[in-house]
Amino acid sequence: MTCRQLGGPCGLEHRGETADDVIKAQDRHLKEAEKAGDASHQEARDAMKGRWRRPKKSLAWYRDMQKVFADLPED
Repeated sequence: MTCRQLGGPCGLEHRGETADDVIKAQDRHLKEAEKAGDASHQEARDAMKGRWRRPKKSLAWYRDMQKVFADLPED
């Protein structure tokens, strides 16, 4: 899945065995972008922080990402 598919601004691809692997890769990517001063990723980083802080409220997003991941063609 790409950063953009996960709510970010770029096309960087994240790969993993599970949707959780991909979501965690996106979280790392957003943290690295924030640390590097990449303002284009700030909105997505803030949204990700909010999801980690309020997981019950974020279940809809999480389930949507799991479905998108499950629907991806296998490599």
